[in-house]
Amino acid sequence: MRLLIIGDLYGQIGAASAIARSRGAKVAHVADIDAALAALRDGQGADLIMIEVREDIEKLVNLLMRERFNLPVIACGVKNDKDAAVKAIRSGAKEYLPLPPNEELIAAVLEAITEETQSVIYASQAMAKTIAMADQIAPSDASIMITGESGTGKEVIARYIHKKSKRAGNLMISVNCAAIPENLLEAELFGHEKGAFTGAVARRIGKFEEADGGTILLDEISEMAMHLQAKLLRVLQEREVDRIGGNKPVKVNIRVLATSNRNMQEEVKKGTFREDLYFRLNVITLDMPSLRNRRDDIKPLAEHFIEKYSKANGLPVKKLADAALAKLMAYSWPGNVRELENSMHRSVLMASGNMIETDNILLQGAPEPIQEKAGNTITMAKPASGNTGGLVGRTVDSVEQELIIDTLNYCLGNRTHAANILGISIRTLRNKLKQYTEQGAAIPPSATGTE
Repeated sequence: MRLLIIGDLYGQIGAASAIARSRGAKVAHVADIDAALAALRDGQGADLIMIEVREDIEKLVNLLMRERFNLPVIACGVKNDKDAAVKAIRSGAKEYLPLPPNEELIAAVLEAITEETQSVIYASQAMAKTIAMADQIAPSDASIMITGESGTGKEVIARYIHKKSKRAGNLMISVNCAAIPENLLEAELFGHEKGAFTGAVARRIGKFEEADGGTILLDEISEMAMHLQAKLLRVLQEREVDRIGGNKPVKVNIRVLATSNRNMQEEVKKGTFREDLYFRLNVITLDMPSLRNRRDDIKPLAEHFIEKYSKANGLPVKKLADAALAKLMAYSWPGNVRELENSMHRSVLMASGNMIETDNILLQGAPEPIQEKAGNTITMAKPASGNTGGLVGRTVDSVEQELIIDTLNYCLGNRTHAANILGISIRTLRNKLKQYTEQGAAIPPSATGTE
């Protein structure tokens, strides 16, 4: 866990740093926003930024977004400065921490940031075999290709492998190759010199250099453009990178993990992925089983997510009713563990009592009964009818609008809860409501409440 502190925190920087370090964080300090951006560009990575509330937080958030530093920002200020706290949250800060620093509060924030990388939850034989293989290959420096459907936990198992490796004391840097536009991905991976292209306002260290001594995860690598695949192949062969606009290569010592939800051999046959790069990356293949093929994991995962989101929302931990569990077990889970997590988050918010019942669990479609055959092959029974719930003939936009307004009504106008149930950000929800209003849609008063 890497913490970057901006400002002197009203003279409390020493106390805040000591608390963070006592919880295992590596702490760095800079005087202002410009120095923070310079440090990030130079490869001094961070997992969390803590900034004094007197700084221009909106400027920081906008600069981070513009330069593709996806980092949560926490504002810190004196306890009685309520106006500054509200302004900080509206400017993009994720949380406001009062000063002097409270040890348990800082610990809770650090725990929330690092929680997802600490453990893998499973009870099935399928995952037990996957974990056993991960344990066996983790100590090596071999490149690993992790495959599996979207939402199965490929990044989670990659972080598990890094934690078990001899590089665990160094960084693991993750890059989502599908989420970054092609014209920006090269600079993200390999870095650039000042003035190398329009918008290159300063030298920027790439992710390969930032991960030096540790591990780099290339998430959804099958989405990478062919010309970048050629450059990546050279990095893997020579263990050196060429910054855009640079005049000499930079040596790097890294382990490469890659993930894909596609059949990589088919991508090679189609000519969309280089065969030589595939063989470089595919020293070992680790295939993540889908959730429908590891049904013994549904209950422990569901209970874990219920506990997680109950605590996150300040609610007592609810229990999962037997009938609700049966509903979860009968569903096909096309979105795998990610879909289960979102479903449990919604269920926690929608359950009014101390139990999560079947009515609190909203799934994408009617549960598909699972039929198990010999040889551990699982097939899905086809639905008896083609009932589409009256959706045929309607546009996606109209269905989306109705869903958003109905969810807001259900939450009595509380936009934060509605956004959580819908699985979207509060900003997206605001933009949708503004769009509906501009289009002349009738928004019920109950759907225009507070956040």
